[in-house]
Amino acid sequence: GDRSSERLRGGGCAPMSEGRFNLSVLAVRERSITLFLICLISLAGVIAFFKLGRAEDPAFTVKVMTVVSVWPGATAQEMQDQVAEKIEKRLQELRWYDRTETYTRPGMAFTTLTLLDSTPPSQVPDEFYQARKKIGDEAMTLPAGVIGPMVNDEY
Repeated sequence: GDRSSERLRGGGCAPMSEGRFNLSVLAVRERSITLFLICLISLAGVIAFFKLGRAEDPAFTVKVMTVVSVWPGATAQEMQDQVAEKIEKRLQELRWYDRTETYTRPGMAFTTLTLLDSTPPSQVPDEFYQARKKIGDEAMTLPAGVIGPMVNDEY
């Protein structure tokens, strides 16, 4: 065997079968077409990038409200039983109610109201208004000495 012709064809590797398509070989052989396609795809990418819609601060609606109640001298259990549960029960009446999570500690209850993800953004302010009304009504029934409930929906 003459190994010089084998080295030219495949660099010592087994020669490639004739009928197979090899994109790498085609790209090297047709350099001008390859460069043209690279430039065309790059240009299309740059154009697509500049046509993308984007906002510095995209608009989204936070559907969460917090309610803080303070009752100096109360135990965590008293806060849960006499303050937090009453507030949670009233908030469950809301149309777009999803869930409430309450953390109580001695003298303080922190409740987070979350509206359903499907709540239309236009309905969120009205739903928070309704929540404030319900919390205000419930505040009248809370034990003497309770400070609040204080509501925050400004995120």
